[in-house]
Amino acid sequence: MSPWVVTLDALEPFRIAGQQQNPEVLPYLQFKGAKNIDIKLQVDIIPENKIPTTVCTSNFKYLYWNMEQQLAHQTINGCNIKAGDVYGSGTISAPDQYGYGSMLELTLRGTKPMRLSDDTERKFINDNDTVIMKGWCEKKSLRIGFGEVRAKLLPAL
Repeated sequence: MSPWVVTLDALEPFRIAGQQQNPEVLPYLQFKGAKNIDIKLQVDIIPENKIPTTVCTSNFKYLYWNMEQQLAHQTINGCNIKAGDVYGSGTISAPDQYGYGSMLELTLRGTKPMRLSDDTERKFINDNDTVIMKGWCEKKSLRIGFGEVRAKLLPAL
């Protein structure tokens, strides 16, 4: 997980405006300025002993609720957040189908299987598939890579 722990200070050059929130949000969730962050995301699936297939490319900028809003919402409801806590965003879906953030979305609830590079189909992740997530920010000559997170789905015992 350590490559994916990146400080907000390091991401400051990649801040951008988020989408228009409609209807207007409650006062404690209103904000000014560019609060979303342009982080490119990619997800690959590798069947056992096969080559990878990129199944999703999305971007952190598509979050409807920016991180500050999520934090404000949690704390106003009594969540015990402390300095040093690690914070995750959850699933991030781009506006187009290739950027949907879950297999359920990507395959339209399993009704439209995706074809992988080895010519197999997936409705969901299969036993022994490896999933790789990559993230990075890039702007002119500045690039911050988050590395990759990879996990293999093992069969149930």
